[in-house]
Amino acid sequence: MTVRYLLAASSVLVLLTTPVLALAQAHDASVANHRPHYYDAADFGISPDSVTFADHIAPILQRSCQNCHRPGGGGPMSLITYDQVRPWAPIIKYRTAIRDRMGAMPPFFAEKHIGITRFKDDYSLSDIELAMIQAWADNGAPRGNPDNEPPLLVFNEGNEWTIGKPDLILRSPDVSRPAVGPDWWGDIGLVPTGLTEDRYVQAIQVREINDIPSDTGTGTVGGRYIVHHMTYTSGTLSADGTEVVDNITSWPIHEVGRNADIFPEKAGRLLSANSALHLGATHMHSNGRETKGYVEFGIKFFPVGYKPEYGKRGPRTGNGIDIDVVPNKANQEFHNYVVLQEHTKIIAFEPHLHAPGVRMCIEAIWGHNQFTLSCVGYDHNWVKQYVFEDDAAPLLPKGTILHTIGFLDTTKANPNLADSRNWAGGGRRSVSNMFIDLGYSVELTEEQFQAEMAIRRANMKDRNDYDVGCPLCWAPESTDASIAQGND
Repeated sequence: MTVRYLLAASSVLVLLTTPVLALAQAHDASVANHRPHYYDAADFGISPDSVTFADHIAPILQRSCQNCHRPGGGGPMSLITYDQVRPWAPIIKYRTAIRDRMGAMPPFFAEKHIGITRFKDDYSLSDIELAMIQAWADNGAPRGNPDNEPPLLVFNEGNEWTIGKPDLILRSPDVSRPAVGPDWWGDIGLVPTGLTEDRYVQAIQVREINDIPSDTGTGTVGGRYIVHHMTYTSGTLSADGTEVVDNITSWPIHEVGRNADIFPEKAGRLLSANSALHLGATHMHSNGRETKGYVEFGIKFFPVGYKPEYGKRGPRTGNGIDIDVVPNKANQEFHNYVVLQEHTKIIAFEPHLHAPGVRMCIEAIWGHNQFTLSCVGYDHNWVKQYVFEDDAAPLLPKGTILHTIGFLDTTKANPNLADSRNWAGGGRRSVSNMFIDLGYSVELTEEQFQAEMAIRRANMKDRNDYDVGCPLCWAPESTDASIAQGND
């Protein structure tokens, strides 16, 4: 095996032992002890009395809140005009200050001061934005000059495609649930694509269309839907059209509240000719209203002739089988370790727990160094995927140990639990449990790994600039001659 870099972990990576300092209040992984993130606007050079809806709060709401909190959106109230927003000022202050745990708004739970914090489509709030919201609410939520308010955003009716106009839209069979009933899980069939040639997918979005009126209020996003999550694949149809038998592709799981999937330029996924989607594992729940609906898949393709440079998926981490969740206990931890057999680039991190879940972290262990790559909160009402920015995504050498840690809370303080007295093991229902990272990664050849690291190094100022996701970026490279002479 040819190795072009030196494994001088003890000397090259010594800086990694320096701890990362958290700048907000400390908190543990229990629901009861989580401390909201409160800030003083004066610490950011802002007079608290100067913060107004028109100049400061309305732009934040337009960017991070109104896509859901509007007529026809998934949120329980509209936050468009000042008159709509003003009564909710104390609630907005509190829910945004929760920031990275269940119940936080907006629902993007990445912890701001741990590991890699640069993600695509990050609509979370900054420290200064939290400080402005808190100062505004505490000061009586003044409007300011209405002429300074930004123009109102124009939204289409209903449930738009966030990926833009799809090239192909596929529709599932109709499904329904009674107003009250047990969870249902099973196979709802095949959806032929009609493709006559192989195509590689650039983006895919799944959305539910149902008969719930758009002006119906709900306490959670899950109250607007009956499909909680769905695991599905695609493949070439058999001769009789009853099953998929070849070119099997796994797609990111669809979950309520989850964002769309936009694949990297080098890692599109195959949707083959004469194929179908197989909706083999669909989890449905009742929402208090007899509901009928279906699921649509919006798909955008790479150009004809495109071939992915990175084709092989990396490993999935976690444990969905032998789980032992005890009742009435906070700060329960699950651990999973996977040794990377090939160089790997982690594209996305997607914690998947069930009702007791409150947090998940992923670490990379390389030599004697242990690096926190990311920690995010978890809320079973809003399951999110966190896609790293291309130049921040972890680049990990073969032999790295991926360590995944899940945190659970089965006390009465956790509002997602049906009953805090019950023991639970692994299972697909929300009252059972899972502990899986549903994010995805790609395996890299030696040449691809070196090329990715070269790009990453070029973005760093000097050797004092460190990239926590690239432990070998500054490792000295050895020459082919030194390897042949045994000097590696």
